Amino acid sequence: MKTLRTPDDRFAGLVGYDFAPHYAEVDDLDGGTLRMHYLDEGPRDAPVVLLMHGEPSWCFLYRTMIPVLVAEGLRCIAPDLVGFGRSDKPTERSDYTYARHVEWVRSLLLDSLDLRDVTFFGQDWGGLVGLRVVAENPSRFSRVVIGNTGLPDGSRTPPQAFLDWQEFSQSTPTFDVGSIVSLGVSSPMPEAVRRAYDAPFPDDSYKAGARVFPTLVPTSTSDPAAEANRRAHEVLQSWDKPLLTLFSDADPVTAGGERWFQRFVPGAAGQPHTTIPAAGHFLQEDAGPEVAKCIAAFVASN
Repeated sequence: MKTLRTPDDRFAGLVGYDFAPHYAEVDDLDGGTLRMHYLDEGPRDAPVVLLMHGEPSWCFLYRTMIPVLVAEGLRCIAPDLVGFGRSDKPTERSDYTYARHVEWVRSLLLDSLDLRDVTFFGQDWGGLVGLRVVAENPSRFSRVVIGNTGLPDGSRTPPQAFLDWQEFSQSTPTFDVGSIVSLGVSSPMPEAVRRAYDAPFPDDSYKAGARVFPTLVPTSTSDPAAEANRRAHEVLQSWDKPLLTLFSDADPVTAGGERWFQRFVPGAAGQPHTTIPAAGHFLQEDAGPEVAKCIAAFVASN
């Protein structure tokens, strides 16, 4: 598997982002290894909150949440998915599959870091990948929080907003990551923040993962990931550990997605499910400290 590694100087001096990098090697499932990056902030013996980003962002997305969570006495682990952030970037779109992403994340979290008693938070693809890891390794997780995400198995027609995004991602000649993220927030994005989302991608050769991700979402029951996601649904329908939904009020892609979890997951009963106001798809950008406070309160009360 041919890979690229973003030069370190691309990550120097990013606004609001002053965290030390950490790395681990995972099997690339093609005869080699990949280096994955993650943040590890807070006391090493504190309860762990796992923060999973989606497409086409990276762990920079959590820069305003991590200080709030650490101040509450929690340890934050925030990985960069393969193909994003400071993690290695396979150059061929065919190198990326849903199943591989699940295994790469599982290997990092459970083999390399040996995390236990984890509170999971995922948004966008952070949920699609992370919820699979949770469902396939439930003993390692104590709580689940989800925001603007889901676990599609192809049995329902996706919203038009997603289909439009999927088509755009494959047809646009210029895949401007910073601009794409800026379109998913409700408040104006400063130019320095937009540049930080561009930082992992010096040129288009680094963007194979970002480009292909929208096509990996199961949109039919024959999708390669559909059956595994259905099995994950079955696990979640018997999940009696605490589960909280934190969806925003202005995301056309995932609007209403929280209802399945609130209705069918036993652990969601009686929890303070919250709609985050004036926030778009990337609710971490629009309301990061508020989301972090909700997560910290959820951990403290469960």
